[in-house]
Amino acid sequence: MKLIFLGPPGAGKGTLAAQGVVICKVPHISTGALFRSAIAAMSPVGCKVKPIIEGGGLVDDETTILLVKERLAQQDTQRGYILDGFPRTIFQAEALATFSAIDKVINVDIPDATVLERLLGRRVCRNCGANFHITFHKPKQEHHCDVCGGELFIRKDDQEGAIRKRLEVYREQTLPLIAYYRKQGLLLDIDARGPVDTVVANFKKALGIS
Repeated sequence: MKLIFLGPPGAGKGTLAAQGVVICKVPHISTGALFRSAIAAMSPVGCKVKPIIEGGGLVDDETTILLVKERLAQQDTQRGYILDGFPRTIFQAEALATFSAIDKVINVDIPDATVLERLLGRRVCRNCGANFHITFHKPKQEHHCDVCGGELFIRKDDQEGAIRKRLEVYREQTLPLIAYYRKQGLLLDIDARGPVDTVVANFKKALGIS
């Protein structure tokens, strides 16, 4: 099954996608993770996108499309995938359609106030990338990852100014995708405000999975 997850930053797309990997038995492909990997490797693409991402902006379409196309060409995507963070624009959606056919688009819906609460409290392991939250998912030892013991930090794009800018950019450039995919009959709306178990149950129900 080939799925797209749409939704603002902090909607819980990554958490739901992790469950979707188990349910649908397909890989989760996050453009954010692809870019962070490129930044960590100090590749030409990484050096190009680092200041854009840290400032809360969006990477240009051509660069993003190229990375995603290369990833979808790998063997593990042949049975399907979950795309998280792509497409973000109509142009990207039209480009995607030229090299892969989507089955369904999951619209992970959430209010801005909940986004701010989630992202301002998020802490990420500098070593393994595991996520924690100062209210909802506290680490056993403050400032240290439960998984590997690495240092927890606040990503620059999780600071309030960057979050608000990301939400503004999302509304301007990504919301039109909801209408675009709804018109094609591919869109499924999922309320992401509840507990993870509830959101996952709604996801399975929308896809007709028991």
